[in-house]
Amino acid sequence: MENSGYKKIYTAGTDAALKIRQGHFATNHAHINYYLDMTTLKSRTSEAQEIARALVGLYLYDTVIDTIVCMEGTEVIGAFLSEELSRGGFLSTNAHKTIYVVSPEFNNNSQIIFRDNILPMIQDKHVMILMASVTTGLTVNKAIECVQYYRGILQGVSAIFSAIDSVDNIMVRSVFGKKDLPDYEFYDYRSCPLCKSGKRLDALVNSFGYSPL
Repeated sequence: MENSGYKKIYTAGTDAALKIRQGHFATNHAHINYYLDMTTLKSRTSEAQEIARALVGLYLYDTVIDTIVCMEGTEVIGAFLSEELSRGGFLSTNAHKTIYVVSPEFNNNSQIIFRDNILPMIQDKHVMILMASVTTGLTVNKAIECVQYYRGILQGVSAIFSAIDSVDNIMVRSVFGKKDLPDYEFYDYRSCPLCKSGKRLDALVNSFGYSPL
């Protein structure tokens, strides 16, 4: 798939490339005109570390980070990000002076939860949410509400790619964005211009990947 219709885009601050494919795709929340393939960015250690380094450069050095909550399969990036933050002199209030890297759980109602054994890493901790991509903001908004429900102190939202600058007045810091892919668009499925023009869906896409139709 990597060589069939995919292009690579680059951005300042990192040598890692984001693979993109133009078309008509459906996510859980919207229709989009580009599929962003982040497979190697999330799983190949050299690229994950590059993304982590780029994200660190987007934060002020007086930012306190105790816990990174990894969403959408970003755990490898999260591990490197914790190392880069610690190496860069970012503060942590944890007694051991290192950063927790955790992932939430989804219950049967698709609500995000943390089990009791994870709660000490969230409650009263300074938390960063790490996303693969932010398009409509609905998923990251659920993550924000979850962290705040469990009394975490939200310090920021980071992403590999974001089509929006903020969610509920909380800034989203991303390595790639509309500056790199200015014609990236997302639409409500009920008013999608691609659907109205008769263009069929190419695939269903989510954080796990791409399923052609």
